Amino acid sequence: MFIDTHCHLTHEYESGVDAVVARADDAGVKTLICATAEGTDIKPALKIAEKYTNIFITAGIHPDHIDLNPHDFLTDEILNHPRVLGVGEIGLDYHYEPQTRDAQIKLFETQLEIARVHNMPVAIHTRDADEDTVAILTDKYHGVMHCFTSSWELAKVMLDRGFYFSASGILTFKNAESIRETFVKIPMDRIVIETDSPYCAPVPYRGKVCEPAFVIETAKVLAQIKKLQIEELETILFENTKRLYPKISVANG
Repeated sequence: MFIDTHCHLTHEYESGVDAVVARADDAGVKTLICATAEGTDIKPALKIAEKYTNIFITAGIHPDHIDLNPHDFLTDEILNHPRVLGVGEIGLDYHYEPQTRDAQIKLFETQLEIARVHNMPVAIHTRDADEDTVAILTDKYHGVMHCFTSSWELAKVMLDRGFYFSASGILTFKNAESIRETFVKIPMDRIVIETDSPYCAPVPYRGKVCEPAFVIETAKVLAQIKKLQIEELETILFENTKRLYPKISVANG
């Protein structure tokens, strides 16, 4: 059984969520973790998770939404819900709007403190913000570097702080050799996989809307570069995900 540890199911899929979940199941992707990016995503995502026994969520506000107050959305009721595994995606993104740095940091730090109080893992988005990410993500926090495409230098620091690293469809891209080299170096017991759907569709689906079913293509490339049989990889990733998100084990019984 494969787990897509980060997908966005609240986005509109032309065929509907039911069909997306069915195609994932047919592909052997039996569990999905739906991440949120906007505060208004959280309740719809939770509604999806309550409908399907194999779907969980992480609740968080992406750095694009600096105008939101996390306390309005990341309530005790939400975070204590058995289908909510962690806080995310949260983080920093200076690629398009570096001028919002201070506001992004405030949003990020507020959500990290909420996660720390609830002893929950965090799913981290970082883009063109490695220095601040390292400075802020001390060993007070634990979680995963979502859709990791940063440097081996950042990976080494976050490995020392106990973080996991999520491989996305970008790992399959022809021009992603440096990312593959980084994942070769990351210990296998610190890796999980995701699609980040509907974004980052892997080869051979580039240019199409990404779906959780496509996580299999990332798994194939990861197995190749880690010199593992796909069945071995499947077992390792399953165990890694359970350690990353302990509530998923409880919920799965």
